[in-house]
Amino acid sequence: MIHDHGPPAAEAVGNTLMPTNEMGSFEIAIIGAGFSGLCMAIKLKERGVDDFVLFEQAEEVGGTWRDNDYPGCACDVPSHLYSFSFEQNPRWSRVYPSQPEILAYLKQCTEKYRIRSHVRFGTEITSAIFDEDMGAWHLESSTGDRFTARAVVNASGPLNRPSFPDVPGLDDFRGKTFHSSEWNHDVDLRGKRVAVVGTGASSIQFVPEIAPDVEKLLVFQRTPPWVVPRPDRRFSSALRWCFDRIPLLQRLYRNSIYWRMEGRGMPLLGKLPGRGILEKLARIFIARSIPDPALRAAVTPDYQMGCKRVLLSNDYYPALNRDNVELVPAGLARVTPDGVVGEDGREFPVDVIVFGTGFRAQEFLHHMTTLRGRNGRGLEDAWEDGADSFLGVTVSGFPNLFFLVGPNTGLGHNSMIFMIESQVHHVLKCLDLLNARGGRWIDLREHTQTRFQEGLHRQLDQSVWASGCDSWYLSDDGRNDTLWPGTTISYWLATRRASEREFEIGGQGAASRTSEGNRQDSSSRPTT
Repeated sequence: MIHDHGPPAAEAVGNTLMPTNEMGSFEIAIIGAGFSGLCMAIKLKERGVDDFVLFEQAEEVGGTWRDNDYPGCACDVPSHLYSFSFEQNPRWSRVYPSQPEILAYLKQCTEKYRIRSHVRFGTEITSAIFDEDMGAWHLESSTGDRFTARAVVNASGPLNRPSFPDVPGLDDFRGKTFHSSEWNHDVDLRGKRVAVVGTGASSIQFVPEIAPDVEKLLVFQRTPPWVVPRPDRRFSSALRWCFDRIPLLQRLYRNSIYWRMEGRGMPLLGKLPGRGILEKLARIFIARSIPDPALRAAVTPDYQMGCKRVLLSNDYYPALNRDNVELVPAGLARVTPDGVVGEDGREFPVDVIVFGTGFRAQEFLHHMTTLRGRNGRGLEDAWEDGADSFLGVTVSGFPNLFFLVGPNTGLGHNSMIFMIESQVHHVLKCLDLLNARGGRWIDLREHTQTRFQEGLHRQLDQSVWASGCDSWYLSDDGRNDTLWPGTTISYWLATRRASEREFEIGGQGAASRTSEGNRQDSSSRPTT
């Protein structure tokens, strides 16, 4: 039960927090109501746990797929794999899902599993301080509201803070500017001169959408991406009927996608040879798509495929061929009151600047002004030299705190939803261990984290991401705190359990309601 009000005294009995004079006391606090936060909430519901809350800073669920609604926004993982294994959707309209369909799917899951009543919308958690004696976290929101939770699951994700380049003169620009993740739908681009900065995953989706409407479109490209065909198509009504009436068929279809993507990722991960073949196929795609030799040379990368994110598109190259579109193979040097100047020295008059410059993906807790664990140690101090963790889920010195889509869990070849489900499973295993030992808190042992990080970075140093190109995967000092350097199966195997060899249990008390008791763990087998 969620307590909204209580007597002025705060008291802990066993492992259950009693009501306090704060806004609420909870067994579990989940920060963020996107894919990962909803997955965590649903799995708690399945265990019969209702004493949890989701803190969502916006006014609707959806996370990244709520915020990013630019023209052409879609996912580059097929629909049937970019969804929960336990909540398959036979009604996807296309092989690759669009943003409106993904958002509708998340809202449907929210309603079906009765999660909405647990969400506190418009609540941004800015401070979290661990009380070791109490075995709980004290939370505070941006409005000053205070809460207490036995465990905190940070599901805010890394792709929610836009990255803007530091461009001189931007404040003096007399036209309109916005980031692709904060698309200004009030700005009518028809007949306008538009500059697009960046050629990443978002830009290659919205550039073809706006190109037919604008008077002139300038695409500023500092580094060309590797682009491969997107095998997209609409599902026929007959096939959707089959998926709906024959669930096994849909499961087999989903599994075939998973293994195909896992297999294709092996060369990019350096696990199998074949990256050269993929690069050759991508060059053939460029040659067939772009007749102009100068433009063809400008969009051809000079770095190994996979070092930056590989992009999927059938209409990006054709958009660059349009008479009203010009690719500027340079970064943006400065902005004038009425235009932009490229690093090649050329100046262009423009009415609108759209930044497709991605996110500050290295900042995992940007919304937190204060996060202190045991002995008052701040996470910013623990992560001074990099975001060290264990499986991207737990951090030594920060008990009862769990990350979803945390450090080094990102992917470049398969579905993040598979990773999220694995992480949620690991969180529940940690809580099971805590409850089985009757403790108040569970903390990652430092030697566990050290060994894991040593092995992780050995793999990263041998990966394609360390081959020399600059990408959003890397921090300013060149450290990769973003990607998982192995297969998703290896990650799935690593998250199956939690043991006292890896974790320290502290305090005394009765088991909490997050324990499954003697129920059989139905998620201990692979479900893709």
